[in-house]
Amino acid sequence: MIRRVRFVWLVVLLLAACNTGQQASQPTAAGAPSAAPIAQAATATSAPAPTSGPTPIPTPGPDEFANPIIDRDFPDPDVLKVGDVYYAYATNSAGKNIQTAKSTDLVTWELLDDALPLQPAWAALNFGLIWAPEVTSWDDGKTFTMYFTARDTASNKQCIGVATSDKPEGPFKPAEEKAFICQPDQGGSIDASSFKDEDGSQYVLWKNDGNCCGQDTWLYLQKVVTDGLRLEGEPARLIKQDQAWEGNLIEAPTLWKHNSKYYLFYSANNYAGVDYATGYAVADTITGPYTKPLRQPVLATDMQTAAALGPGGQDIVIDKDGDTWMLYHSWDPSVSYRRVMLDELVWEGETPVVKGPDKLAQPRP
Repeated sequence: MIRRVRFVWLVVLLLAACNTGQQASQPTAAGAPSAAPIAQAATATSAPAPTSGPTPIPTPGPDEFANPIIDRDFPDPDVLKVGDVYYAYATNSAGKNIQTAKSTDLVTWELLDDALPLQPAWAALNFGLIWAPEVTSWDDGKTFTMYFTARDTASNKQCIGVATSDKPEGPFKPAEEKAFICQPDQGGSIDASSFKDEDGSQYVLWKNDGNCCGQDTWLYLQKVVTDGLRLEGEPARLIKQDQAWEGNLIEAPTLWKHNSKYYLFYSANNYAGVDYATGYAVADTITGPYTKPLRQPVLATDMQTAAALGPGGQDIVIDKDGDTWMLYHSWDPSVSYRRVMLDELVWEGETPVVKGPDKLAQPRP
């Protein structure tokens, strides 16, 4: 039965996805609802209860919520907390290069305008080639820096650009006449993320897009200068695909520090299928060596309840009570888009555990 469900799901995705052999950040051509704000509680209960099959999702109580928290095409989500407001950014969809939304509780989100309405001079103008944004502030909220993926016209590969804004919602203005990070001989560079260590050192991470060209995919780390607009030193290779569940690629790095150890979360396998999942590696120093535990992945498709199919593109956020949550996308096969899910990330000793995927009512952040 599981094989039959998996086959039907893959057929749905193959009909909807574009170029499924490429990297996970590649957006689909599927449309998405345009209403805003998104009423999360109503989304969770609007569908009629089935007459057979899984138990219907209960109506969330006043201090509860149910996934998805953003029920529209919003892949590769990144989240940034500014004051008491959370901002989420995502891969292109619905005519926007970079989608943006804001929330005060991580559950109910209001859609905003395109955060990157103007593409950089080095990038192809084809809509649909702007992917996987990462937004941070290196100066405590005075300015905001966005790293994003676009198609480099010089190499015809996906590469990483940088843009700045004085507001977290943008609009962001591209800061360079050429790509910020580009490795055309390794297939290109995608999926940037940022990390600031306790000593103030600033870093960007990314993936070389080798799976486009039959090469290995590595996750890289490199220092950046104070404003985050220039690289410093040399890049360090951290990990590559070497586990059976990872298929032929790893991507979407997210670096997190817990109890003096560095946890490198990442996504792996084909973004358009149920094998896409989220794993992690751990190290005592920021440049490694990183070790992947035997318990992999940390977040994977739930074939029993279909709570999450192909969960990945993760980011981590701390709520107002200091609890840690993982925000990620997963497919909705009924409409063929990647919606946003939220589950608590807890620590059992030195082991990270995602309390999900869960689509039942659970305590709010």
